[in-house]
Amino acid sequence: MNGAVAPQRIDIDALPAQRWKNGAGLTRELAVGPVGAGPDDFDWRLSVAEVEHDAPFSAFAGVDRCIVLLRGAGMDLVSSEGAVVHSLQPLRPWSFDGARPLTARLAATACRDFNVMTRHGRWRADVRVLHGAAALASGQVTLLLCVAGTWQAGSDTLAPMRALLWRGLDAPITVAPKADAAGAALLHVRLCHDPFR
Repeated sequence: MNGAVAPQRIDIDALPAQRWKNGAGLTRELAVGPVGAGPDDFDWRLSVAEVEHDAPFSAFAGVDRCIVLLRGAGMDLVSSEGAVVHSLQPLRPWSFDGARPLTARLAATACRDFNVMTRHGRWRADVRVLHGAAALASGQVTLLLCVAGTWQAGSDTLAPMRALLWRGLDAPITVAPKADAAGAALLHVRLCHDPFR
């Protein structure tokens, strides 16, 4: 087993769905810090959202965001003036200011996306998508989310839409896709205290 702290095991589809802050979509919260924090007082938050139609993003002043498209043909993020700011492609993380007014415009079908939000000046996030074996650096908070294939993470096996979350992990994690490696994808999120706090 990697590290002295046992991970929390998360089944994404078993998590309760809740409305976005602005009521325009649904989200499933994987974890938040501090535990029990709400949408206005968290230091960091990890979630998966279901986007079934074009909708504005909630505004989060003082928050840095990173979004990763997990499922769907694609999504344009559009400014309040109607200009395309960024076109999300599957499994390509994109970071932006949470206060920026953006609207999600779907390319075709409904999409599912992963979101990490960190309070500016308190926490920072490193988000990567892996397709092969790797030794991963630890952080104050570490999340592994299987997107496709089956993955071995230390002594744990991860199937699609299953995740492992560590708080206080102090050792590297070795991960690798199993026999069905073609098309395998694993999301790795590492949260650390901002050194400039």
